[in-house]
Amino acid sequence: MNRADFVHLVRLSEHASADDSLGYRRGVAFFAALGYLWVFACLAVAVGIILWVVGGLGQGGRFTFTRGWLMLFAFGLLWATLRALWVRLEEPEGVELRREDAPGLFEALDRIRQRIDGPPVHRVYLDSDFNASIRQLPRYGLFGGAINYLNVGLPLLMALDRRRLVSVLAHEYGHLRGNHGKLSAWIYRTRLSWLKLDANFQRDDGLMAFASQAFFRWYFPRFAAKTFALARQDEYEADRVAARLLGTRVVAQALKEISIKSAWYADRFWPGHWARAIDEPVPVGPFSSLAPKFCAPVEEDFARSALRGALRSISDVDDTHPVLRDRLEALDEKSALPSWSSKSALALLDDAPKWIAHFDAEWCSGHANDWKQHHAYLVRVRERVAALTASAGRNNADEMVEWADCARRLDAEADVRALYERALQITANHAGALRGLAQVLPARDRGPRLAVLERLHESSNASQWWAARTAVSILEDPDAGAHDERSLKLWRERAKTAEAAEQRAWEEMTATPCFAQIARHDLSEFELGELRTDLVRSSAIARAWVVRKNLREFPWRRAYIVFIELPGLTDDERWSLCRELEQTLSLPGAALVLWAGHSPTLAEIERHAFGAVWTRAAS
Repeated sequence: MNRADFVHLVRLSEHASADDSLGYRRGVAFFAALGYLWVFACLAVAVGIILWVVGGLGQGGRFTFTRGWLMLFAFGLLWATLRALWVRLEEPEGVELRREDAPGLFEALDRIRQRIDGPPVHRVYLDSDFNASIRQLPRYGLFGGAINYLNVGLPLLMALDRRRLVSVLAHEYGHLRGNHGKLSAWIYRTRLSWLKLDANFQRDDGLMAFASQAFFRWYFPRFAAKTFALARQDEYEADRVAARLLGTRVVAQALKEISIKSAWYADRFWPGHWARAIDEPVPVGPFSSLAPKFCAPVEEDFARSALRGALRSISDVDDTHPVLRDRLEALDEKSALPSWSSKSALALLDDAPKWIAHFDAEWCSGHANDWKQHHAYLVRVRERVAALTASAGRNNADEMVEWADCARRLDAEADVRALYERALQITANHAGALRGLAQVLPARDRGPRLAVLERLHESSNASQWWAARTAVSILEDPDAGAHDERSLKLWRERAKTAEAAEQRAWEEMTATPCFAQIARHDLSEFELGELRTDLVRSSAIARAWVVRKNLREFPWRRAYIVFIELPGLTDDERWSLCRELEQTLSLPGAALVLWAGHSPTLAEIERHAFGAVWTRAAS
């Protein structure tokens, strides 16, 4: 099923839900049962064949080749079906908490359960994610009762005060409430079971696996589309449950604070923590330093920018969670900056320092080799900065830009404006210097920044999209004062034109075979180091390859295909990670990210992609 058909089915499910909620839910339950019907039909066929063959033999028939083949097929089908009925799902990751480990947390859960009359949370786990989630997993394969698992992230406990953290727990608990919650939870468990079953069949080569793969290729996209509106409604209902318990203002404040602090956590904290590797040859635990930083207010300019970016997001079919704007509107709350939590919720744990030390040690152990590689890279960058500093009077424009970029890599706040300006004196309209200068000029210097972007747009075809997008962002920033409507209109038109060209380039990248029109990558040592830094932070990636994609329509356009090896993930998880990396990898051009799987295979990548550019060191 292509994306357009999937979106169409999602919209139909949304309309059906709006027109007749009860009828829609019955339809969802019926379609979910269709998957069970397939399994039982296979079981019936297997048992029927076995009984027919055994019955024929009991009446004096001979054991022929045909009957032997049918028995072999039937037992294979029976085994595969029984395995499907007893599919096992992995428990959540983290450390299981006992009541004595977190009496305050368990007390809060007891109160929430009592007030909403919900089922018990059987197991509570503490992990290192900036998140909280609740999952229902079946006890006995596809059948039997469910076990409720709650995961709470240590960083989330650091970021929110007690009431806001409890509102998050109430939202998660809200997914289990009442009959609607039971249906949603059953649908969720069913989807997990089908995904696990499909993954099992993909590893098999038998006839049963082939038939099941064909069925699930038809069934899964339709199941996901038909249940989409139910999952989206469930998120709104969970917000309403939390609001009834703690008030809409507390829920809204928590949503906004999480959105802003998660952006700060990703964009400021982790880059800063990894930057410590230049002076620390062995890993440093992140969470001991995170706790006091999360208690401090987020810098206002960053907070406004992060909140504005979150509010610009539009709900789509890639995620059943509504975006922040839609959730605030449903709560009838404003989108202004939140007040900050003045005290963390770490007191819900009996011995918070013990858990901080535990996750610090776990992180250091898991990232020891990556940290050493990054330390060696930063030392090389520092040595390169020293060499470029020593040859300052002889540097050409490219070297001045490299000097500035390397200095910013070592210290994001380094004052390198003069280096970019010197590069422009050597080579007027040097694209790298113009781009760097636009980034380091003060955010409130709107005029000078726009002038630099104008030069970049006019002198570099490859940078037009970035220049236009950056200019529109600057002009739309209300914190920089009133904007020029004519200028904003002009840049929006330029952005639209550049976006159309980018789309054509992207279509050429994705429509042509992945190994067609490729060459060895042209990344500089600095650019390759930046890419490796990004890869180090994504713990799921084992190896990576990069090739240059030569675009016929845009021969001047730098474009890349990144192949990654992702062992231990489902195809859904691989797809999501690849789409995320396409937006976040530090590459000087568009990047299509593909994983080693069915197409392309790992063997094809190793044969055609010119060798891996990065391999995760064994722990």
